[in-house]
Amino acid sequence: MFRNFKMVSRVVFGRGCFNQLDDILAEKRGDSDSFIVFLVDDVFEQSRLAKRIFAKNKDFIIWVNVDDEPKTAYVDDLTQRIKGYAHRLPDGVVGIGGGSSMDLAKAVSLMLTNPGSSADYQGWDLIKNPAVYHVGIPTLSGTGAEVSRTTVLSGPEKKLGINSDHTVFDQIVLDPELIAGAPADQRFYTGMDTYIHCVESLTGTYLNAFSKAYGEKALKLCREVFLEGGVDSDDKLMMASYCGGMSIAYSQVGICHALSYGLSFVLGTHHGIGNCIVFDYLDEYYSEWVDEFRWMMEKHGINLPRNLVAGIEKDQLEKMVDVALVLEPLWENALGAGWRKIMTREKIKDLYQRM
Repeated sequence: MFRNFKMVSRVVFGRGCFNQLDDILAEKRGDSDSFIVFLVDDVFEQSRLAKRIFAKNKDFIIWVNVDDEPKTAYVDDLTQRIKGYAHRLPDGVVGIGGGSSMDLAKAVSLMLTNPGSSADYQGWDLIKNPAVYHVGIPTLSGTGAEVSRTTVLSGPEKKLGINSDHTVFDQIVLDPELIAGAPADQRFYTGMDTYIHCVESLTGTYLNAFSKAYGEKALKLCREVFLEGGVDSDDKLMMASYCGGMSIAYSQVGICHALSYGLSFVLGTHHGIGNCIVFDYLDEYYSEWVDEFRWMMEKHGINLPRNLVAGIEKDQLEKMVDVALVLEPLWENALGAGWRKIMTREKIKDLYQRM
């Protein structure tokens, strides 16, 4: 059967469109006791953006910390804080920030309506109840978190997303002005997440015309942003992220993302830079794109960390491999149904040990 996948219901794009947020939320607000939860990256707590958040009297703003990538324990804690704030569900959850902040917003909106711990739902289509209304507003572009059906979390045993149609945002607000002040290296790492999304989608065995159309467009936009530049680079990067996320909605990512999950789970490496670290060692699989990636790094003065895995304990290395191998759809997309004969545990260890 063909997948009947969920897409974001509402999208607003354009410079300054963040100012429409109050009107967008007004349609969802209920009676006088209703409230909206804002989960906002705490880097913005003392910023101009904080003063632009259209919070009403009973709304609940939580400044979330994403120094570490989202963990199931943090999601559970945030969920309990919101449940303790009022004796009713919020009318909505709004995530403002990079991919981690949006993943937290998606996960919390799910856990407000589903019992247990978020760790119980790490996997594919385990969520039973629809989430509360939730909105994603990216302040970095590249992860594709604004359009994906996944909220990527590190749990007690694994790093694995809550993959569900209920995870998808109901509304996204794409304002290129919000990503303009991002640090250059962070902008590069998240932008390369999109680039790598597209490479893995376009070279994968799951490729189809739907994924190809979005992937090719996103890849073209990434090249324009990181090789040519220009005054409209933020607009292009935001749309590259959107298209890159859509390209994997009907396909999958591949080797780089599978390996970066293991790196992140054991060493705490953030997703964007983790993908870059891994991709630089994948000439065997993505040769021409790795060459172009290195050209982009040189152009933007990016120097990746080296020897991250050197000297780690044997059990840590084994855990990296375990986490990577859980992501079977990624390996199958990259290498086909017989991927286990190609990508053995020893092969994965060798790749990690080179990083």
